[in-house]
Amino acid sequence: MDKQSYGITGVSSGIGAHLAQLLKSKGHHIIGFDIKETTDHVDQFIPLDLNDEGSIDRAANALNQTIDGLFNNAGLPPKDGLEASILQVNFLGQRMFTKGVLPHLSAAGSIVNMASRAGHGWRENLDQVKRLASIDSAEELPKFVAAESLTSTRCYNLSKEAMILWTLAETESMIKRDIRINSLSPGGISTGILPDFQRAFGDKMARNIERAGRPGEPQEIAAVAAFVLSRQSHWIKGTDIAIDGGMGAFGMSDQLELGGLKVL
Repeated sequence: MDKQSYGITGVSSGIGAHLAQLLKSKGHHIIGFDIKETTDHVDQFIPLDLNDEGSIDRAANALNQTIDGLFNNAGLPPKDGLEASILQVNFLGQRMFTKGVLPHLSAAGSIVNMASRAGHGWRENLDQVKRLASIDSAEELPKFVAAESLTSTRCYNLSKEAMILWTLAETESMIKRDIRINSLSPGGISTGILPDFQRAFGDKMARNIERAGRPGEPQEIAAVAAFVLSRQSHWIKGTDIAIDGGMGAFGMSDQLELGGLKVL
């Protein structure tokens, strides 16, 4: 296998840390970006605070080599008081950082964006996603949050809806640059921030995890991310991949009343 170079945001914990470990074990070169410094499974660490536009510029400018893939993984969970930061870190900052890193992506490179099952309601919220996407600066976000009467949970869902739609919107232009872009939508993953999601989504999340049998493990998401970053997945373009243990299927089956189609 040829040695590749990958950039990973949110590399110090959770899915990002597991992906760095997996890719490093395969002999790849890892450039890690995070607000919290780590030396685990990374060849180079570059500080990045996606809530700070100056930090985003500095991190992108500090990248002095070509990379074969970028995993936009960093993010904030739904916590009260963080509404504007959730939108900035989970979407606007990721978009800004990707724009800065784009000149360093190699031909046949891959961008993988971290979305979520929580973003699958984008069809009902398309206009709101477009209003968010029109914002140019983090300074505008508190006013946006107030005008839209957004809770922290809604901000989280909105940020992930925006990640899915941004991926779709960029697909053709990226193909013209010989770059692929896709998104991943996990559901109920057992990381350090799982309790934040349990508080935010309550009984609905508990029921989904019960039906799936367990929450997902971060290494399971990392394995999919590694494949989508790799050139083995060269024909996967502009796709949102659900990795939720069947949770999305449960909900869709219930909604569409598909019980009559079952064989068991």
